[in-house]
Amino acid sequence: MNVNSFPPVIDARSRILILGSMPGVASLKAHRYYWNHRNYMWRILYRLFGDGREPDEEYDSRITFALSNGIALWDVIASCDRKGSLDSEIKQAIPNDIPGLLERYPNVKKIACNGTKSFAELNKHYGEHPEVVLRTPIRLPSTSPIPTRDYRGLEDRLEAWKRIKET
Repeated sequence: MNVNSFPPVIDARSRILILGSMPGVASLKAHRYYWNHRNYMWRILYRLFGDGREPDEEYDSRITFALSNGIALWDVIASCDRKGSLDSEIKQAIPNDIPGLLERYPNVKKIACNGTKSFAELNKHYGEHPEVVLRTPIRLPSTSPIPTRDYRGLEDRLEAWKRIKET
């Protein structure tokens, strides 16, 4: 099934661009970033930037929170064929114009890739592009709730994601 990502969430205050691969089924259905209630993204952002409080219930409040803390959200992939939500099922990926976005928003100083697929696709399509190279993208563990060998749950992912606050 062909799926398409959302427009970026970004403004002039954005300093950190978090790039996913492609929204999962729950997020696509709701047309909201990281809307699977089991995904750790919002809990990680609120723990890192919101004094540990729980994420707001309202999506618009979450977006306001992210933007007010200099966080932008987008996906490396604009469209692809994929059954379900797994990155391993992504086929025929067409990238978003990440360099163009970075040119329009020069205050973005850091790119944080949410997971291996995001990082791999960014490097595949734009790894040598000056706008991307300038920001030295970092690969962080996926905020997906699926446990991996190295990341079992929220706490170990949160520890790794602290890197986005480093200058």
